[in-house]
Amino acid sequence: MRGVARAHGACGELVQGIVDGRYFLITCPIDINAEVTVTLIPGGRFEAPPGKSKALAAARLTMERLGEKRWGAGLSIYNPLPPGKGLASSTADVAAAAAATAKALGAELSLEDIKDIALAVEPSDGTFMPGVVLFDHLQGRFWEYLGEPPPLDLLIIDLGGTVDTVLFNRRRDLLKLNLNKEENVRRAVKLVREGLAYGREDLLCEGATISALANQEILYKPELETLIEIATTMGALGVNIAHSGTVIGIFYRSHEVDCKGLEVKIRSVFPHVNFLRAKMTGGGVEARRASCFGGTRFLWNRHRVGPFTAVTGRGR
Repeated sequence: MRGVARAHGACGELVQGIVDGRYFLITCPIDINAEVTVTLIPGGRFEAPPGKSKALAAARLTMERLGEKRWGAGLSIYNPLPPGKGLASSTADVAAAAAATAKALGAELSLEDIKDIALAVEPSDGTFMPGVVLFDHLQGRFWEYLGEPPPLDLLIIDLGGTVDTVLFNRRRDLLKLNLNKEENVRRAVKLVREGLAYGREDLLCEGATISALANQEILYKPELETLIEIATTMGALGVNIAHSGTVIGIFYRSHEVDCKGLEVKIRSVFPHVNFLRAKMTGGGVEARRASCFGGTRFLWNRHRVGPFTAVTGRGR
């Protein structure tokens, strides 16, 4: 049997930092997904494409959590999100691999199961959580649903390079630097909460921009201030960043901003950057079970598939 699951990527975070001794992020899921197909293999053998060791670890952990010892798993992964940029590429792989493995076994994982598996692999972006959440991305001790995102478009700008999330979170100066920006993070959280609660896109974007600027002491992005000026001058509402990655997101309403013109203006100043367009969406994981006919692995046309159902988040 096979299981298929997909999970959202992210454009960085709306907010990340420490308040009152609690280290957390606020998710910023986007409508670009990773999709993982898991095929059960007799005898406990595990296989995944090169560079997908985290997804493979998630499949192994899922088998262990479900008490399954008869089967191994072969993973096929489609993920258009480049790793190491702050787009939650690994989190999407891991969450989808866990959900697909469970589906292949005819089982279901709870949201807490997926959270525990994801955090056992690495610090997690939390985009498998429903809607927009405030999330302890290091240990998973707490999370809070803040609401569904507003209908905002995002122009994601890749400044180049990559950041290893695991190494970043081991920095010895990280606690001190986060404490230094605590008051700005507190203010950012308040604005994002109010923006989600009252449908005020302007407040949400103001909070995200404050958090982005406050993070400059931790992971400096030399283009940030200029990009904010360009974006807001052309009608955008604000920006967010990957606090432990390389991307910057520009929030805008599609009917108010000429996105192509915005790209041209940005590239005239920073010719080295790359763009990705997305929409902000609620987080979650969807999965389905597929039957195999003919015994050929990963041959999609021979699957009998059912519709995706929501494993976490809201059903669509």
